[in-house]
Amino acid sequence: MAEFIVAIELGSSKITGIAGHKNLDGSITVQAVAQENSAECIRKGVVYNIDKTVQALTSIMKKLEASLKRKVAHVYVGVGGQSIQSVRNTNVRELSADSVVTQDMINSLMDANRSMQYPDKLILDAITQEYKVDNQFQLDPVGIQCSRLEGNFLNILWRKVFYRALKKSFDQANISVLDMYLSPLALADSVLSDSERRSGCVLVDLGAETTTVCIYYRGIVRHLAVIPLGSNNITKDIASLQMEESTAEAMKIKYASAYTDDNALDRTLNYPIDNDRSVPATKFAEIVEARMQEIIENVWCQVPSEFADKLLAGIILTGGGSNMANIETAFRNYTHVDKIRIAKFVNETIKSGNAIVNAKDGRLCTALGILCKGNQNCDGGELSNDLFGRMTEKPTAATEETGKSAASEGVGRVLDQQEQLKPKEEVKKEQPKEDNKPHEEEPKEEHGDGKPTWLQRTLTGLKNFGKKMVAPDDER
Repeated sequence: MAEFIVAIELGSSKITGIAGHKNLDGSITVQAVAQENSAECIRKGVVYNIDKTVQALTSIMKKLEASLKRKVAHVYVGVGGQSIQSVRNTNVRELSADSVVTQDMINSLMDANRSMQYPDKLILDAITQEYKVDNQFQLDPVGIQCSRLEGNFLNILWRKVFYRALKKSFDQANISVLDMYLSPLALADSVLSDSERRSGCVLVDLGAETTTVCIYYRGIVRHLAVIPLGSNNITKDIASLQMEESTAEAMKIKYASAYTDDNALDRTLNYPIDNDRSVPATKFAEIVEARMQEIIENVWCQVPSEFADKLLAGIILTGGGSNMANIETAFRNYTHVDKIRIAKFVNETIKSGNAIVNAKDGRLCTALGILCKGNQNCDGGELSNDLFGRMTEKPTAATEETGKSAASEGVGRVLDQQEQLKPKEEVKKEQPKEDNKPHEEEPKEEHGDGKPTWLQRTLTGLKNFGKKMVAPDDER
């Protein structure tokens, strides 16, 4: 039986499907890559046209299966885009004197945090920041004696309507989703080193329509935000010179620079738009740099003040927008952070003969990061050549069940709807209640129309007759 993992990333410019096999040495062999233009169905990283998204997903699945010559039973999906934000939350538990913190107490704080309600928003993930034991901060407080336990969490939120649209798209495309992961966290796990996460850094994913900012310090995510600006905004600014966006995109790729030294700019130089028109290089540079400066300033505004002077590992840039010339210089000038690195590829060893993968230009880093997260076989068996070759049945409960314990908080995995309800149930269990030992009941058998059967009516009649026989005379 073949073994491979399939990951799908829904980007603002392209939807990418990628299949790969995890080798024993820890490397990954990419076996297939499929892409579809998403400009008409994905906006700011979220689904806005479900029908066209379903068409794109179906096309990607067919391409992957054709390359693999196998059915794809399940996929892993990355969640990102507009409206994702992080919100801090604190839960406190007063304890009796000389109490010792237990794992159950920690789990109780986590469940209470998970049960928080945010209007129209869903908690995608909850990341523990630290615990305050009396007046001391601890990462692992189990076993410490205290009278007050405080848990500080970072909740990652997303609008419920976006989650429902995403889920509906995969349901209508008849694609079984094994797990959903937060794309920014999957990306960070693949392009950042342990040292960078510990020392403090800002990861900036420069996408087509969004720029994602993720701040790490002491190995923990401290802030996450998505800015609704990207490289497409630069393209549209160039297109304001009265040209097609396709022409503007080509000019951006060929001539654009995030920063240009005034002394090095040839003021007599013109860039051709078409056979009859051209734009002065100085004006072109002003258009590009103005928008680039806006993006960088918005990125830097997302860095909390308490971490601004703790970013010893600097800024790490990735994504398609990081390919622009002099991007490091632009960030260095506007943020005054000297240490800038461009992550063109993931840290894992990737083997592939695919030109898109081997380009190593930062565009596939998120998709590869999601692929690295997968750990279950997505093979659905041999591909049939008949009209109904695609597997259409739903996954079994065994493959669909992906329970999440409190100890696995903050790994970037998105909870499904059933798991979202678990914390609320756990919180209710802590309240005093009577013994809920189930009472034995006689088996009930009903007809399809809901009416009791002849046997059930007979048993009920005998039971009532017996009660009358033993009842006192005044009750008969």
